[in-house]
Amino acid sequence: MAVFVALLRAINVGGTGKLLMSELTALCEEAAFTEVKTYIQSGNVVFKTRLSEAKARATLEKALSKKLGIPASVVLRSADQLEALLDQNPFKEQPPNRVLVLFMNEAPAAKAVSALVSPDGEQLHLAGQDLFIYYPNGSGRSKLKLPFVKAGTARNVNTVTKLAGMARAITGG
Repeated sequence: MAVFVALLRAINVGGTGKLLMSELTALCEEAAFTEVKTYIQSGNVVFKTRLSEAKARATLEKALSKKLGIPASVVLRSADQLEALLDQNPFKEQPPNRVLVLFMNEAPAAKAVSALVSPDGEQLHLAGQDLFIYYPNGSGRSKLKLPFVKAGTARNVNTVTKLAGMARAITGG
């Protein structure tokens, strides 16, 4: 069985996509996912499944869309993928709460990333499908415009580290 971390987009952010984590757990269990565990109130869930990554993602998106009444977007990663991504973090010397990973199902064009203007000294690093962003003044104050942000969902490195650990615990590793 595979273990995945599901990162839900636009859940409990700015008054949209209201979903209690107990409801998310129940929804995942109804979809036949097992060992379901959520982390913080922003749409992070770890689970086991016999489904392939593509089928698990489609199943979860369909169930969420039905529950929320709006289209839902989910990014899945395995424990190995999260750990490899954390190893690639080019901003390890920076405070982990100031480094976000923008998770996407498809990588933005490298040219689109290199063309971005960093008004507050933000630094970006594309790692496969995902984008590390270091916000020296914090992401809440940043004026950085990411044209592809609607294609993904961001988590800070502290959260990514915790989710990788939760996934590893479920795998027994």
